[in-house]
Amino acid sequence: MKHLISLAIQDSARAVEGIDTDQVRDIASALAEVFRKGNKLVIMGNGGSAADAQHLAAEFTGRYLFDRPPLPAMCLSNISVVTAVGNDYSFQEVFSRQVRAHVKPGDAVLGLSTSGNSANILVAMQAAKEAGAVTISFSGQKGKLREMTDLPLVIPSERTPHIQEAYMVAGHLICGLVESSVFGRKTVFIDRDDTIAKDCPYCAKPDDLMLYPDSPSSIARLNKAGYLVIMVTNQSGVSRGYFSDEMLAKIHARMLESIAAEGGRIDDIFYCPHHPDEGCDCRKPEVGMVRQAMAKYNIDILNSYMVGDADKDMEMGRRCGLRTLQVTEEFSFKDAVDIILGEKD
Repeated sequence: MKHLISLAIQDSARAVEGIDTDQVRDIASALAEVFRKGNKLVIMGNGGSAADAQHLAAEFTGRYLFDRPPLPAMCLSNISVVTAVGNDYSFQEVFSRQVRAHVKPGDAVLGLSTSGNSANILVAMQAAKEAGAVTISFSGQKGKLREMTDLPLVIPSERTPHIQEAYMVAGHLICGLVESSVFGRKTVFIDRDDTIAKDCPYCAKPDDLMLYPDSPSSIARLNKAGYLVIMVTNQSGVSRGYFSDEMLAKIHARMLESIAAEGGRIDDIFYCPHHPDEGCDCRKPEVGMVRQAMAKYNIDILNSYMVGDADKDMEMGRRCGLRTLQVTEEFSFKDAVDIILGEKD
């Protein structure tokens, strides 16, 4: 029995692992824009998918991970409406009549159907398209629904339970991305050495860290524009014994004083003290430091940046979905800030 349970869990995990992250990102981006414009999300599904639709509507209208104003989301599973329309007209129309009643141009309509062929969902989705809504679907890899929506989430499975399990994982991811995008802070993650400061290999004392002349004022411009500025830096010198955590704190304190003297502020610093051979999850290009920052701050990851000089900085940024700008001898940190603030193409 334990073996059969383990195999079922593995089957479910494969469906979850098959979620297309681009589809998740695109749906989250579209919904964030819908909400920012003051429009609403309407969700529908049958049976277990009706419960999932209610669940997602509750996450948006209530909260997902942090306290914030409600987002307008509604589920079309009201039992009185469903039974009235089903009795007076047909079950095929239980959602389409509600769509025609409630959906306005610019709203979003999400239909959940594991088969992708639920007739009442297909009819309602056509009504949503006619109403000028953004159409979104969660389904398995078969059926017509995915083909008729603007933004399909397709789970690579033919087993109904695993499709539902996976699209609720995706639904939670979308809720988190939308919540942070609408209410989170835009952030610029920055590297230290050869980005805002001259590289000093294993910099071991405060006087050795030399900021580039334009760095403090450029950071101040980001602060003034409302960006969080968070430093993420590999500092294996700690594990190599070249300097201690306490000395690194003193180096960074001196750096922050220099930046503050010109009106700038780094909101937080995350560093990886590990040796490259330790296999940690925080040394760039791994994403651990960004995840630490996201756990501490409400970050709008969809509209944030990574600025650094090394390929590993760019790789970490890409893994997190950040917009990346690479500093070189010809392209400075100031140039990157100009682009972020729209002052340079």
